Amino acid sequence: MSSLEEPLGLDKFPDMRGVDRFRRFSSSACRPRSDEKEMSVENRWSEGRSCSSSNSCNGEYTREIFPRRRQTREMFRGDSLNTRTKSLGRNRQVCDLWYFSDRQYSSQCCEDDVRDVKNKLLRGIPRFVKIVEVGPRDGLQNEKNIVPTSVKIELIQRLVSSGLPVVEATSFVSPKWVPQLADAKDVMEAIRTVEGARFPVLTPNLKGFEAAVAAGAKEVAIFASASESFSKSNINCSIEDSLSCYRDIALAAGKLSIPVRGYISCVVGCPVEGVVPPSKVAYVAKELYDMGCFEISLGDTIGVGTPGTVVPMLEAVMGVVPVEKLAVHFHDTYGQALPNILLSLQMGISTVDSSVSGLGGCPYAKGASGNVATEDVVYMLNGLGVKTNVDLSKLMSAGEFISKHLGRPSGSKTAIALSRITADASKI
Repeated sequence: MSSLEEPLGLDKFPDMRGVDRFRRFSSSACRPRSDEKEMSVENRWSEGRSCSSSNSCNGEYTREIFPRRRQTREMFRGDSLNTRTKSLGRNRQVCDLWYFSDRQYSSQCCEDDVRDVKNKLLRGIPRFVKIVEVGPRDGLQNEKNIVPTSVKIELIQRLVSSGLPVVEATSFVSPKWVPQLADAKDVMEAIRTVEGARFPVLTPNLKGFEAAVAAGAKEVAIFASASESFSKSNINCSIEDSLSCYRDIALAAGKLSIPVRGYISCVVGCPVEGVVPPSKVAYVAKELYDMGCFEISLGDTIGVGTPGTVVPMLEAVMGVVPVEKLAVHFHDTYGQALPNILLSLQMGISTVDSSVSGLGGCPYAKGASGNVATEDVVYMLNGLGVKTNVDLSKLMSAGEFISKHLGRPSGSKTAIALSRITADASKI
């Protein structure tokens, strides 16, 4: 690695308060006029002038290109970082995105920088985000080779030790449909005494719910679809039939004081029907909420969502379900998972589903890649100053463990990058 790019100083970000959030993601964002180049960034954003529909600007514009300097690795050794910081006119500590004395990198920011960012760009982002780890269930269910029960148990234990508060353990579905999770009872028995996290399990019908309760499950999850075609191909029944089944589960769970979480698949697009209208997602979400689901996870099953399509979907659902009851579950097929998560946080959502090492993929959605990697989500949240209580190094260790067993590299860009940096640093 011959050089590193200097990240943009957070004190240089413009004020976004006057900018409509939809325009931020528009491809028609205006460009500055040449005669405005000498104008300060802050003034450009605060004057409130309007733009034309073209990419030329009549006044205010919603995008600015900032110069970045390139620095060699030698700039990051010893006290050179402090010298460089002072030369840039900053007297306070900058974000720790660079080279540390122990040759490690981090996205963690100092409090002053975090406060500065939140005041200008990320005002609505929650201070704490709950991560729901779905790797042991959603991440492994599509693996062709059977993963030994002992490996699943150790993976769960490692994930819990990293600080994850919720780890989806398994699914009580027919082994005929998902043979990978045929050992659900054994997994639940082994983790019965593991403390520090909740272990929800997926229950597709009343029979599965009863089996889960018998195995000691303290929390269950049900899953519906916003696409009629996908519902029929995935669980062999219509949306209305599935909701009727889930009402029975919710009723039975209520009598036992067992919390029920609801999943909705295909909230943006369906592999069969294509675009899914936000109104359909809102309808299913309202039904799940009314039957007693304490939380509803909105899943982009095939990973086709972008900020432009996620916004109207979330707004439709928020119109019928309180935002504090919602979670998001993005697949990273087109590399849009992190942008979609960031946008969801800006809209007030504080629960995110993810899978260690990016494991997963829907067995009924051709071409769908894995879930967004938990390591990548934690790295991004660390950089935003958002607390998760998750130890990234321990999380990476869990990801390395399962990736080695599966015989393939981690699907987490963060894990790969940090591993390479550590390896390079050890040679210095």
